[in-house]
Order: sequence, then structure tokens, then C-alpha cells
Amino acid sequence: MTVIGDGAVGLMAVLSAKRLGAEQIILMGRHTERTDLGRAFGATDVVEERGDEGVERVRELTGGDGTHAVLECVGTEQAIVTAFAVARDGGTVSRVGAPQYEKVPMGFGEFMRNLTLTGGVAPARAYIEELLPEILDGSLQPGRVFDRTVGLEQVPDGYRAMNGRQALKVLIRP
Repeated sequence: MTVIGDGAVGLMAVLSAKRLGAEQIILMGRHTERTDLGRAFGATDVVEERGDEGVERVRELTGGDGTHAVLECVGTEQAIVTAFAVARDGGTVSRVGAPQYEKVPMGFGEFMRNLTLTGGVAPARAYIEELLPEILDGSLQPGRVFDRTVGLEQVPDGYRAMNGRQALKVLIRP
């Protein structure tokens, strides 16, 4: 599996893939603190390159085939283009990054490769009963993505820190 994006969504994708038994998890990201956490969560490989170089690196890591499952966790058009490029023929691309564009660039080439495109907002409440016991007993630690804590009056600063890549995810304390 390939996860595109080393933000909180991408890191949760890595954690989930590992929990579900993925043997190879390729994380595409360029922020060392984040990709280090991705490795701790279960990423077997990190690809820092972007564009054609990143696609080529993923292809090298998969014996030239690409991966059967790709999670696009960024939401940009370039990220979805990369997702299609690293997917193996007959594979599935899941869009879980909030889209920042209107039209998906999925044309005849992707059609002929028999790619499946899916995605949407996660039904998080549906997983609470299954995941909460693992979080409470410490065997699953998704809270590691929170790397800054702010009070209510500092919420704008927290958002600026995340936007400026100085914080991965901000926890708000009353």
C-alpha cells in the first residue's frame, strides 16, 4: 500500500494499514519529524521525492508494479495524479484528503488500467467500539500526532502553526 501525505490523515492511514496487516506500507512525505512518526506507526518505506521521481521510486520499491491500494491523504490535484501513477493496474485509489479541486483528472488512461476510485469522509463513529479499547490499553496510540497544545485563546495560533508546518496537529485545552 502507498500513503500519499505525511500529515495527520496520512499518518493515521499508516497506523491503520499496519493494524490491518499490510506488509509493505510506503509513505510519501518530506517532513522528517512526520515520516519518522510514520515509520514508528508502521511505514516500511519513505519516499521523499515528488512528481515523476516519486512515482519511479514507488515503482522501484514494488518491483515495477505499483501498489494495489493507494490512499491519497493530501487533497491536491497533484496528489491524486501521483496516486493514479503509483497504483498498479487493477488497483484502488482512495481519496481521503479533503479535495481542493473540482474535477478529478481520471481519463482514458486510468480507465484502460482498470483503476477504481473511491473515498469520502470517514465514518469515525462506526469504529469507536472497535478501536477505543485498543487506545485505552495503549496498544494503539493515534494521539502521537498531537505535537502542540494550546488554550482556547490560542486557537488561531494553533491553526497558523499547522498551516506553516510548525505543528502536525494541535490539541486544544480549555
